[in-house]
Amino acid sequence: MKLALIRRQFSATGGAELYVQRLLAALVSAGHETHLFAEKWQGQATGVQFHTINVNASRAERPLRFAEGVNAALQQEKFDCVFSLERTLKQDVYRAGDGLHRVWLERRKQFAPWWKRPLIGLGAFHRNMLELEAQTFDPVNTRHVIVNSEMVRGEIARHFPAFPQERVHLVRNGVEVRRFQNVDRAAARQRFGLAEDDFVLVFVGSGWERKGLPWLLKFMAGRSDDPRLKLLVVTRDRMRGRVPPNVILAGPLSDVETVYAAADLLTFLPIYEPCSNVVSEALATGIPVITTSFNGASELIEPGVNGHVLDDPRDFSALGMCVNHWRARGNVGPVKTHQPLDLEANVRQTLQVLERAAQIRD
Repeated sequence: MKLALIRRQFSATGGAELYVQRLLAALVSAGHETHLFAEKWQGQATGVQFHTINVNASRAERPLRFAEGVNAALQQEKFDCVFSLERTLKQDVYRAGDGLHRVWLERRKQFAPWWKRPLIGLGAFHRNMLELEAQTFDPVNTRHVIVNSEMVRGEIARHFPAFPQERVHLVRNGVEVRRFQNVDRAAARQRFGLAEDDFVLVFVGSGWERKGLPWLLKFMAGRSDDPRLKLLVVTRDRMRGRVPPNVILAGPLSDVETVYAAADLLTFLPIYEPCSNVVSEALATGIPVITTSFNGASELIEPGVNGHVLDDPRDFSALGMCVNHWRARGNVGPVKTHQPLDLEANVRQTLQVLERAAQIRD
């Protein structure tokens, strides 16, 4: 089939773009004529035809102007299937990998200080995103939606009840499982200055407010009398305020697999995550995960088997009990996860949805 894929920014080397890279490669390998519509990209994807969407607009207007530019460009050619990874005006398949913007605003209001809540979501950027999102989930404009968690499926049903649930397909995120296995643990711990008897929590991610790093830092500040408990932080974020002495800042890393190998437990406490890849990465490594019920990836967690799920990221008492539980268990070997984590399954299931959409269109 002749396929149009929409992604505002594409990098052939960025780790966060691995899903797009693998999907493009699979499409080309399967013999599909693949076109990528993007505002800008870095590197090349063999066999893919690139189309530049020029956007000259403010931050508030940029997503909407990109959507309009893509819509105009698509009119110039005929495609068997249009697959968008962005909120756009019209597509056959939309992958809701970012969840719902209106739910993100709800979560921000829920966890923000009282005085800040009335101001959240008032800017032009948010108004445009909400308008664009409403158009995307209009069943006239989008024929199929791919979600990466049941949590997001439920959010769509709640906020856009007119969109038929039978046209919403669950395709969970996937990671390169082999990348996160067989990393030398002793060498990884030595790299970060960790002692053999340290119990190491790890946080991976950027997005200070959304991903809950401030609460983890407060939790570690309250455990500063425990010399063997450490938190290893991998982030691009600039730290705000004092960093507790039991926190190790690793900065951003391309070989993040070494961080998981060095750690004993992933602690990731977001206020909104459709389905975070870091959970799959940690589980692929074999370490347990503590996350929140506001993370769609919590659906991968079996309490006491491969982690725990907190109802409130600010509940330091519950967090402490979960940390102590896994610390007391000691090194019992890789935890077990009963749902597939591999990227190949994700790509295969995505292709099935695209091919189904193309057949129905014919």
